[in-house]
Amino acid sequence: MLRALLLMTSMLVNPVSHGFADTFADPTVIHGQDGYWYAYGTSDPLKSGEGTAHHIPIGRSTNLTDWTYVGDALTGTAAPYVAPGASYWAPDVRYLDGRYVMYYGVTDTTTSTDTNDFAIGVATSPTPAGPWTQQSEPVVAPRPGGSGGWLNTIDPAELTAADGSRYLYFGSYYGGISVVPLSADGLHPAGSATQVALDNKYEGAYVVRHDAYYYLFASSSNCCSGPATGYAVSVGRSASPLGPFTDANGVSMLASRTGGTPVLTQNGNKWVGTGHNGMVTDLSGQDYLVYHGIDRNNPYLDAAYGINRRPMLIDRLDWIDGWPTVRAGAGASDTPQAAPVTAGSQNFSTAPGWLPRGWKTVDGYATGGGTVRRQSGAGDVRVEADLRVPADSALGLTAGPVTVTIDRKAGRLIATSSSRRASAALPAGLDFGTWHNLAVSIRGSQLTAAVTEARQSGPIVAVSLRVTPGTTAGFTGRGDVDNFSVQRLYRPVTRAVPAPKLGKVTWSDDFSGPALKAGWTWVRQNDAVTVAGGTLNWPVEAGDLSGTANTAGVLTRTAPRGDYTVETKVTLDVGVDDVRNYQQAGLVAYAGDDDFARLDTVAIWNTRQIEFGREFPFAGQLAYGGVTVGTPAVTTWLRLVHTLDPRTGEHHFRSESSTDGRTWTLGGTWTFPAGTTPKIGLDAHGGATPAVTARFDYVRIHQP
Repeated sequence: MLRALLLMTSMLVNPVSHGFADTFADPTVIHGQDGYWYAYGTSDPLKSGEGTAHHIPIGRSTNLTDWTYVGDALTGTAAPYVAPGASYWAPDVRYLDGRYVMYYGVTDTTTSTDTNDFAIGVATSPTPAGPWTQQSEPVVAPRPGGSGGWLNTIDPAELTAADGSRYLYFGSYYGGISVVPLSADGLHPAGSATQVALDNKYEGAYVVRHDAYYYLFASSSNCCSGPATGYAVSVGRSASPLGPFTDANGVSMLASRTGGTPVLTQNGNKWVGTGHNGMVTDLSGQDYLVYHGIDRNNPYLDAAYGINRRPMLIDRLDWIDGWPTVRAGAGASDTPQAAPVTAGSQNFSTAPGWLPRGWKTVDGYATGGGTVRRQSGAGDVRVEADLRVPADSALGLTAGPVTVTIDRKAGRLIATSSSRRASAALPAGLDFGTWHNLAVSIRGSQLTAAVTEARQSGPIVAVSLRVTPGTTAGFTGRGDVDNFSVQRLYRPVTRAVPAPKLGKVTWSDDFSGPALKAGWTWVRQNDAVTVAGGTLNWPVEAGDLSGTANTAGVLTRTAPRGDYTVETKVTLDVGVDDVRNYQQAGLVAYAGDDDFARLDTVAIWNTRQIEFGREFPFAGQLAYGGVTVGTPAVTTWLRLVHTLDPRTGEHHFRSESSTDGRTWTLGGTWTFPAGTTPKIGLDAHGGATPAVTARFDYVRIHQP
């Protein structure tokens, strides 16, 4: 009943795929020419108990919040290079010059007898629901690994750049993320690949153009560890589709101490493993992140440690100071949110009764010539439509006294208002005789107009102009018009959710004496640890905490009651680039050897990362996973911010990191059940060769 009432009031309630799918991983969404929104997901059974995987299941919606199942995309004969029993992962669907193009990972090919010789397949369709025709050759063939096996050629995402050229991003941990130029039709490689994100850190690429930059979204850590899944989304940006992509601190996503600005990470509510995103824009111009998450209370589709239950989630994406973040940094929602604006688009499926002479409706779109105007109301406005412009013609939108046209004869996008005019060249390689979306937004006296392919990837061409707002909107010129919409322009969120106040220092150990302060307790005492020179000096041990061996030492103390923040400054020089698995040091929230969360700067293969790992018993086994958000340095500051959930009594530990002690990156949150009493402490373990010592400058506890 509650959900029914919420739907009546146009609210968004995650997971949005609940109506047709218990799991719908790696989702992507496109607005179809028929006016519906379509979603595509990885091949899995859709429902608990179903047992049989769907080959790229398709969902359809009128409002982005309520979805129904319409079929599977890849139901026909497999392409000749696809091995029997192969699965199809992580589709990306685009509308390119008059047809729908789907890219997807193929898990097994006939290239070899191996079962992981991955490739990127491609299929085309005249409609978003199919029928889909697989191309006979992959768009990216299997790639042999330099040290054996096959590189992870999965997770494709297409981009049409500002000059009309097309690119395909793909890749995962073994091999990293690369980009390859595509042919004009998007079906074939047209050059060599360029690596844009380091191996052993990122996968699930998705690239959009926003203002002057291309933004590479990518997911890190483990996608599929049930209730311990720590998937998270980070981003870097570049002036070029080929990179280099750097984060807000100027750190490259190719660096060994890997860069990436957080976009989405788990926040302590029921959702964990929030990642592998797409993006969609509603009719008001507001962007939304489309992604999957795991309900930590119901993490598996059927049996524990089987298929992960990863339904589709959608949340508002804000751009603050040039960087994207979900819900201003609040992260995934598990309560009702304002729904995307989707109502009111006119797809001309029936005669609307307001087309003047010279225009008529044919097959669900308006065709003809002349000028149509309707009242839009005062205030900021967004006018958009899909346009198909004949050769040597011009067709566009009006907003008050402003006209913005796609002028194929002149080869330009032209905006005019009174005596002002702005224009930009149309990319020569694109066919504007097929459908393209034109959106005109007026905020105050500033107009921006952008042409996109089905509103994906960001603008192909854009103009801006100072204008005088009006109260009418419409379309003008000669050609075909569909999905015409006039909406109040979205109101941008410009400030991030504030972090909790740190409070004052209520306890500290600055390691300035000859020994530890009273109150520290060892779990497996390490006599090699010393307090000297103003630091606690801990030679990194060969042991570990994860799993059942539990050989590493842990230095703990009782945590204070209520909310608090524990902070340390640790120096751990494990170099760069070489493999030092898994030397690490940092903070621990410790309820037991098999129930802990550790926030460490750590060497993971050739990368240096900050991992907030969590281990706990689940369904008779130990679950382990980690969130990796933030960039380490030789000296790194770490914080665990502890709060008690007033509703459930759960302990929430949010991670933070810094490379200067002043500017902090907020990471993911792990929870401990109510009734547990986790201690706080330090660790330094993961491998003793080559020898390295972790040096802790202090441990401080802050309380409000």
